[in-house]
Amino acid sequence: MPYSLRSIFLLGALAAALPLACTAQQSPAPAPASVPVAAQAVTPPAATPIVTGLPDFSQLVKQVGPAVVNISAETTPRRSRSAGPQIPDGFEELFRHFGMPMPGAPGGSGPQRGGTSLGSGFVISDDGYVLTNFHVIDGADKVTVTLSDRREFEAEVIGSDEQYDVAVLKIKADGLRWLRPGNSKSVEPGQWVVAIGSPFGLDHSVTAGIVSAVGRSNPYSGQQYVPFIQTDVAINRGNSGGPLLNTSGEVVGINSQIFSNSGGFMGVSFAIPIDLAMSAVDQIKNTGKVSRGMLGVILQPVTSETAKAISLPDNQGAMVANVQPDSAAEKAGIERMDVIRSFNGTVIKDVSDLPPIVGALAPGTKAKLEVFRAGKVRTVNVVIGGDESAAATAQRRSSPGAPAEQAPGSNALGLTGRDLAPAQRKQLGLGDDEGVLLAQVDSDAAREAGLRPGDVVVAIGRDSVGSPAELNRRLSAAKAGDTLMLLVQRGGTTQFIAVTVPKR
Repeated sequence: MPYSLRSIFLLGALAAALPLACTAQQSPAPAPASVPVAAQAVTPPAATPIVTGLPDFSQLVKQVGPAVVNISAETTPRRSRSAGPQIPDGFEELFRHFGMPMPGAPGGSGPQRGGTSLGSGFVISDDGYVLTNFHVIDGADKVTVTLSDRREFEAEVIGSDEQYDVAVLKIKADGLRWLRPGNSKSVEPGQWVVAIGSPFGLDHSVTAGIVSAVGRSNPYSGQQYVPFIQTDVAINRGNSGGPLLNTSGEVVGINSQIFSNSGGFMGVSFAIPIDLAMSAVDQIKNTGKVSRGMLGVILQPVTSETAKAISLPDNQGAMVANVQPDSAAEKAGIERMDVIRSFNGTVIKDVSDLPPIVGALAPGTKAKLEVFRAGKVRTVNVVIGGDESAAATAQRRSSPGAPAEQAPGSNALGLTGRDLAPAQRKQLGLGDDEGVLLAQVDSDAAREAGLRPGDVVVAIGRDSVGSPAELNRRLSAAKAGDTLMLLVQRGGTTQFIAVTVPKR
């Protein structure tokens, strides 16, 4: 919904100043004897604070505030880009970027009118480099930077990166106040942080709070390589791209997103770690783009069900659901259903821990992984791949056609399979002996585990299945109480689903 701003006027009382009629050549007439001479006014001493020990950020703001800028991005009419990451039903408004669209600004799908979006940014060098969010300037035909002294400059977009959500701008100005990057790795929950930005166009607004958590992932943002800093600092539309500061006035993050079902601040905001952003800045300046390390795997969380199925002692790690052809992972011998437990000595507790660590490495870097496979932990050496393998991870959606063959669900899980046509396998990125479409799911155990008609079963455990008859044979051989790991492709994603065979 477009947002409009109401002008806010401060109405002061109008007072008349009465001049004193006195000059150097004239002496004031003596006061009548009956009227006492007025005593000279005395300024009372400042009151002693009653409440002490509270944080005062006024000096910090005075020092760093001039380096914070307003960003205005103008866009001409055009059709919208393709849809981004899909958000589950009912979650459409939970995570919001909070650049501030003005009336007529881009948004939604279909034809778009031209318009202007407002955001924030900050100067990172005295010669005019400015850092902001990618989504603030995305698609803009003209970007204007307004300094704290109200000077305006048309900015050149030096480069940007959508995955990290950063953009580097350049204005023709020298001797600017700039902000010093801090160490975002030293940020800990409970520390005080300050945000400066332009919520709703109210420039240089200051809010403060504490760090709520670090290393947060946002599954709906499409930014798997960003370990967000979560805070309770009040952030709203227009704050996008502004700095998150520590108490030394150093930038530790770039304010980027909020968690909200109303569009406004609800106590949860997210910032991009500054070390990640500055790495992107250096790469953009030097090469014009950002390169990230890649393994070439599709990952999923380890649940208690999957841990039980593969005899994993706990729920920690990142499970490999699929390995991309000719990727770094395939060359290193990583297999489906492996659980990556550590990377270069760093323990992987959750699936979201791994992508930021890998992405921060340069392609060609050698790394050592600890992988749990078939009840044992083994070491795997890998040479990290580059962005050229990203195309291999593109998700494809299936559109199953008429069945070529169907096997009845006489197995313990009540699954009925259909053959996939060669064209469908190609569309899904499957091999000739991979993939069976589920036509029916007739058992409570399978339904409760999450299986449903339309899923494509790619493998059972580590072994691929390529026909309904093979699927039925493999499931019929399972005993009551066995937990099977079915690799399922659904809606462009691939993951293992653990299903326990019920007693007959």
